[in-house]
Amino acid sequence: MRALDLAIIGLFLVGMPLIGMAIGGRQKSSTDYFVSEKRISWWVVCLSVVSAETSTLTVLSVPVIAYMATPAQGGMTYLTLALGYIVGRIIVSFVLLPRYIAGDLVTAYAFLGKRYGNGMRATASVTFLFTRLLADGIRLFATAIPIKVVLAEYGVDASYWTIVVALGIAMVFYSFFGGARAVVWVDAIQMLWYVLGGIAIIWVLAGKLPDGWFSDAADANKFQLFDFTSSPLTGAYPFVAAFFGGALLSMASHGADQLIVQRLMATRDVKSAQKALIASGFVVFLQFAFFLFIGVMMWVFYAGVDPVKDLGLTNKDELFAHFIVNDLPSGLSGFVIAGILAAALSSSLGALASSTVTDVYERVRKTPMTDDERLRHGRIWTLVWAGLLIVCAGLFASSNKTTADPIVVQALGIAGYTYGALLGAFLLGLIFKRVTQADAVVAFVTTVLVVGFVILGVKFVGSTPTIDFAKADATRKSLTGWWNTPLGVAVTLLVGGLLSLRHSRGVAVGDELDVETKA
Repeated sequence: MRALDLAIIGLFLVGMPLIGMAIGGRQKSSTDYFVSEKRISWWVVCLSVVSAETSTLTVLSVPVIAYMATPAQGGMTYLTLALGYIVGRIIVSFVLLPRYIAGDLVTAYAFLGKRYGNGMRATASVTFLFTRLLADGIRLFATAIPIKVVLAEYGVDASYWTIVVALGIAMVFYSFFGGARAVVWVDAIQMLWYVLGGIAIIWVLAGKLPDGWFSDAADANKFQLFDFTSSPLTGAYPFVAAFFGGALLSMASHGADQLIVQRLMATRDVKSAQKALIASGFVVFLQFAFFLFIGVMMWVFYAGVDPVKDLGLTNKDELFAHFIVNDLPSGLSGFVIAGILAAALSSSLGALASSTVTDVYERVRKTPMTDDERLRHGRIWTLVWAGLLIVCAGLFASSNKTTADPIVVQALGIAGYTYGALLGAFLLGLIFKRVTQADAVVAFVTTVLVVGFVILGVKFVGSTPTIDFAKADATRKSLTGWWNTPLGVAVTLLVGGLLSLRHSRGVAVGDELDVETKA
């Protein structure tokens, strides 16, 4: 009967790119290819945003967070981040989105170009490209996990490298041919698909759990929502750090990351983009709660055993896939895995290509490109970034056995190095009218170095910070990653604001803002 599962998975992997290509149609311009000529309904973009940011990592890794949580940590404290996400999206909707949509821009970094100049625009864009490559490399690797588990059931020991290459080839088809419209619609379809799969899993698990399981889970603090007792500096999800950090992280990811901004730019107007972004925050909260609840149910089902030591898995992130393959009925197992695999097709290739062409290549070239040239280069860079993502995913697969963090935490950790600087650059230009491009670039680079030093070199012994570049352990803990983005924003505003004091009040800083001139 497992052949039925493979047939469903194979049909889905072939059919989804074809659906995307059919929906995308033929792009007649670079604007159509990059932002779909701003014709997509807000609710479709909302689902696309949710799918793009949480897809595979949410489905596979968030249940593991609740499963592995200790009574002291609480099983639902990850939701504190989601509450911060809602606040951050509301702020972005009214502060940054109007400048992107009304300005008729193709990328978020075009705003920085108007405010500061092309040097700052290129700096931010290159930072986005590098960070997104690493983060999406993890995403692609995460999608290979259930495939490896399924193939192992048939005695096929396929390497992660082989799997990510196959997924990468499938991923590039509809991004290359269908453009932004295909990406957004396929995102929406895949989200509904894996949510339906999650509902089916809860239904199956409910029939397998013993009476009184809910009370047992509650007694183990698996439903604890807030953590007010852990250290706000080193705890996993302490309330202050998770809520405040989640808000700033969401502002950065949804206001300064082209992966999300590209989707929001595909809406018809500012109000539609605002509705899509704010609604996505509430949907993400419900989705996190949904998959954390599945993790609690699996904790009861497996009696809380260690996934690696007791179940023989390669890493704990294979736990959910292990359950799907071994404990769901044939057919339903294939349906659920197909939904998870579809998340691999929710790529950032279009965002990477648009930023490369419009923010970097066209600036380096220094001569205007025709629309046909921009469209052709967009497709070329879609292929180039697909190849780089495959290599990056394979490298993460080779090194993942040595890490203790769930893959969703790893992905957010990578963004922590640069998100504060990216968001800070946008806020710096809005708050300080005297800031020049040189000020912004210096503040940006300084921030990345400071945050990198804190992440790698600052450890806490109790509440006392020390300089130590050795790996954190039970006695020496790193600063919780939720402070990385707030720290980055603070450093950018401090350094840039101080540098701006050197300039007279009437200094020209760009054509985006009205600047007072001396009498």
